[in-house]
Amino acid sequence: MPEASGAESVDRYATLPSGMRICFRDFGDKADPAMLLIAGLGEDLTFWSDSFVGSLVTRGFRVVAIDNRDSGQSTFVAAPPPGLWRQLTGRPRGDAYALADMAQDALGVLDHLGISRVHLVGRSMGGMIAQTIASTAPERVLSLTSVYSTTGSKKVGQPALSTIRLLAAPPARTRTAAVRAHLRLTRHIAGTGYPIDDAAEAALAARGWDRSAGDPAAGVARQIQAIQRSGDRTAQLNRITAPTLVINGDRDLLVDPSGGEATLKAIRSAQHVVIPGMGHHLPEALVDPVTQYISQHANRVGEGGSHVRIS
Repeated sequence: MPEASGAESVDRYATLPSGMRICFRDFGDKADPAMLLIAGLGEDLTFWSDSFVGSLVTRGFRVVAIDNRDSGQSTFVAAPPPGLWRQLTGRPRGDAYALADMAQDALGVLDHLGISRVHLVGRSMGGMIAQTIASTAPERVLSLTSVYSTTGSKKVGQPALSTIRLLAAPPARTRTAAVRAHLRLTRHIAGTGYPIDDAAEAALAARGWDRSAGDPAAGVARQIQAIQRSGDRTAQLNRITAPTLVINGDRDLLVDPSGGEATLKAIRSAQHVVIPGMGHHLPEALVDPVTQYISQHANRVGEGGSHVRIS
């Protein structure tokens, strides 16, 4: 990662009034505009690559990345995870938390750091959390970027059957099995235009396993349950007023591209970037263009949006 004034790459922690202990890392000059990165299902903060974070820092942002609850070094909740049948049928347990609770975790980290307003960037489930923050705490949001995410409507953004079969496989119980499962799923969902770097992805998965403060399989199950408990959030998205950028590929087998289209329709004056050949993955080849889209969007806060397609 490029060196930046005030950069910090160590894990730090915010203990919130809810009792959650949320891990975060804080990069860049604290005088720069703050940008919060929220990762996706089962991902810890290291899934935002060094080059991705470094590019945003170089472009003039203070970047804060967090481990969501039930991932990385953040709190793993005590409630039992839902069984596979509950996950497949969308029937969350009565003690399930929701995306709104995860949004409060993120806001709690911002409070801990004394950051009043922020540019939000979320991918997949992280996009759903970012959308929730933008709709419920608009005074805290300078801009929103939602990357390969969706609205929660069952009519859009659904995974392919082939992906569901992979997700329904027995969870990994060892580091080696976790790496193999990550490679198998990532190869499947990465899209046709951007083959994955097996060595880099294996290292990422191994690091994620090593950083986990709890049972990763149980954490993923509870996060899936949070998405399901939150239901169709289209009406909530209608209330978002922050300038919004929607980014997705046209070859996504985890969150169908219809989820991006629905997000665009739900949020007034949102801009849309569709990347041909991209799936549910941010490869090294897309770091520069995607961070450029994000930074340009953040820097032109207040302007109207349009639909953009790149090649």
